[in-house]
Amino acid sequence: MADIPEAVNIQWHPGFYGAAELEFISNKGDLEFQREFNLSKEPIRMDLLIIKKLSNIRTKNEIGHIFRKFNVVEYKSNDDALSIDDYYKTVGYACLYKGLGETVDQIPANELTISIFRESYPRELFEAMKNLGLEIKERYPGIYYISGKQALFDTQVVVTKRLVGETHRTLRVLSKHVKEEDIRRFVEEAAQMSEPGDRNNVDAVLQVSVSANKEIYEAIRRCDKVMCEALRELMKEDFEKQERETRQETKQETLLETIKNLMDTMKWTAEQAMTAMKIPDADRSKFIAKL
Repeated sequence: MADIPEAVNIQWHPGFYGAAELEFISNKGDLEFQREFNLSKEPIRMDLLIIKKLSNIRTKNEIGHIFRKFNVVEYKSNDDALSIDDYYKTVGYACLYKGLGETVDQIPANELTISIFRESYPRELFEAMKNLGLEIKERYPGIYYISGKQALFDTQVVVTKRLVGETHRTLRVLSKHVKEEDIRRFVEEAAQMSEPGDRNNVDAVLQVSVSANKEIYEAIRRCDKVMCEALRELMKEDFEKQERETRQETKQETLLETIKNLMDTMKWTAEQAMTAMKIPDADRSKFIAKL
């Protein structure tokens, strides 16, 4: 089996968007997810997720208990700062979103909420909020409600590292310090999903989680054949792409070695060797660059 694909730069947001949809899979028909929402016609494109609640229901997942009809979601990876200014930027995005309605007050303020997600506890942010007179209450483990006169909208801060229970493994695997138990259970649960949209979300989560925790995934793959095959099936397209690239690289290395041998034995130029081998003109520059 090919090694698990590794990304140089981890793109956390696509993984979070996939995880968010999987978190609310029990209410799939009740919610609409709009990724990277454009906040103006001259697009101010932010890494924001807009979740619309399509019916007057209470989600099974407690993260969604605060949700109203319109819900602005901001995600901060642990590589990102989360300061009081970031909080106000998110409030600003929510204000812009409210102003996008086609008619006056089409998006009522009391039907708009803010959710900010981050892996680690934002101690400095919470201290700054308290200094402003905002109240912070842990409504559920890892889920903090923000209230007070300064709060324009119902707001929650979700600390994914502190989330507990089976429901939140999807968010907990989006970490550079993922627990093996969470990986195993997430993969087991994901393997039971069959709908294309769900599988795409699983793939997005795994791409991030694997890139951030390559060593632990490699260890699981080596010692657990069942888990190895489950990962391979879930990330089938990624593995197949890597295998194609590996085969192509091997083929190019073989051709390069043949070109060098012809140049040495026949005293040909590189062009003469490639002509004899019938290498297309369009491909020759990449071989010349390696000679």
